[in-house]
Amino acid sequence: MTVETIPLQLGPDANGMLLSPEEFDAAEGERGWRYELIRGVLIVTPAPLEEERDPNEELGFLLRLYREQHPAGESLDKTLPEHDIQVGEDRRRADRVIWAGLGRRPKRGEVPAIAIEFVSSGKRSRTRDYIEKRDEYLRIGIQEYWIIDRFQRTMTVHLKRDGACTTKLLHESETYATPLLPGFQLSLARLFALADAWDN
Repeated sequence: MTVETIPLQLGPDANGMLLSPEEFDAAEGERGWRYELIRGVLIVTPAPLEEERDPNEELGFLLRLYREQHPAGESLDKTLPEHDIQVGEDRRRADRVIWAGLGRRPKRGEVPAIAIEFVSSGKRSRTRDYIEKRDEYLRIGIQEYWIIDRFQRTMTVHLKRDGACTTKLLHESETYATPLLPGFQLSLARLFALADAWDN
């Protein structure tokens, strides 16, 4: 007789729980919360607000439009929102990831070319997005890390090329283009306008 194992059920009350990477990967989380595993500790945070989700959805739409309609659109292999990234024993949740230049669908667990965060309010969130994730993402081979900050009206791009790291700061009126997606143009004003609409 086979005994069926019931996956560990996670929710907001599980914040601070000690878990192994294997336990985290096998667990099921209550909807409406985000789960990360940092140095063996489960971190539970609320799901992103509309001010973050709406621009993220728009970015996904623009990327898929590029994939379908642009002559170089095949450069984009896949994009997904709310994706777990394995950083050694840790598990980070990125707001959006992009695989580019593979010429195929990415394998499960494969490191994306680009990771994107829409900054949440609060000092802890800013430290996580601007410092902790930057260091971790670039260390595991992510080529570009985009930090889209509706509070500062900026987009910070950390790039890693041939082992060297550089940073670009773009302001609201600017458009970003990356060689990883030839011909793709991202208007920051368009994303910030969607975020602003939720404040009214």
